[in-house]
Amino acid sequence: MTVLNGVLHAAKTHDGSRMLPAEAYTSADVWAWEQRHVFAGSWMCLGRQDELCLGEKGQQAVAAGDVSVLLTWTGDGLRAFANTCRHRGHELLAAGESSDRRAIVCPYHSWSYALDGSLLAAPGFRDVDGFETGDHGLVELVVKTWHGWVFCHAATPLGADVPDFDEHLGAVEEKLGPYAAEDLVLRARHTYEIAANWKVVCENYHECYHCPEIHPELCQVTPPNSGQNYVLPGQWIGGRMDLRDGMATMSMTGESSGLPIPGVDPRVVEYIQIWPNLLVSAHPDYVMTHRIVSLAPERTWIECSWYFVDESVDPEYASAFWDLTNRQDWAACESVQRGLASPHFRPGPFAPNEDAVKQFVAMVVSVYAGGVPAMP
Repeated sequence: MTVLNGVLHAAKTHDGSRMLPAEAYTSADVWAWEQRHVFAGSWMCLGRQDELCLGEKGQQAVAAGDVSVLLTWTGDGLRAFANTCRHRGHELLAAGESSDRRAIVCPYHSWSYALDGSLLAAPGFRDVDGFETGDHGLVELVVKTWHGWVFCHAATPLGADVPDFDEHLGAVEEKLGPYAAEDLVLRARHTYEIAANWKVVCENYHECYHCPEIHPELCQVTPPNSGQNYVLPGQWIGGRMDLRDGMATMSMTGESSGLPIPGVDPRVVEYIQIWPNLLVSAHPDYVMTHRIVSLAPERTWIECSWYFVDESVDPEYASAFWDLTNRQDWAACESVQRGLASPHFRPGPFAPNEDAVKQFVAMVVSVYAGGVPAMP
């Protein structure tokens, strides 16, 4: 039995009381499978709508797992296509490349497409019997926007069955909708590349069992055992933590230099992962996100962004606090990854206050076992 088959088989008998086997975090074959089935095969977050496609025009290529996606803006709004020419498969734009041209032109043989994906011209095919431009448009994919973020189900062409996006979100709208993140302003961003599997990063995010040991600054502003985790409809995991008395937000001093977000609880910080790769930490005065891209079994790229009500606010009070906290977490995650590579590692049990980690692992297991992400 291959490593991949062994992990997928183990998922079918996983009882939810312990971690996944080490190979789920270290195997190249498992990682490649996840690229298609976890990331491309789900509603993966590609980034912020106002940053993609040059705002509201042009084209941009982005990765969704192992599928390259071409985003375009037309009169009908945002659309997504497979970033693959219908002639010989050449990428229409390189990864991360953008263009403000009014047509999509393949750099290999100059086949050109309108921004709605229809084929405009195929050099040399004008007199070819039976060749119809209408038969060779780009493969369109399903794309959705939610509170300023763009999500794509990249493994499935438009018209095929995909999980309903509203059902995917479920009750998360109740928790994060009041923050109206689409109206907030990006004021700071840090990117990190760390030597740990993406699941290690997510598992760390979902528990504060480790906080007294590695986050003394965080524990000064929020009790590590405060709040609760949610079990509500939708493919997401998360919970709330409470600020200590006298603390206005998560910062070094607990003081805020920003404006409060209207209509949200001033005593609560929400920590929610929208499956598979968007972590949203919603504070009384700012929203912080971690957008995760899995680069290899043991490498993860993380884009950390801070959004505020006031475009003139100095974000340092929030970004400095969380950059320190992030780096404490990343060091722990990298140590876990090294431990997972040991031949002596065996999956350990979940503590009672690691219930959100248990929920996350249940989602992973359900995908490995051939279903859709689901909590126990």
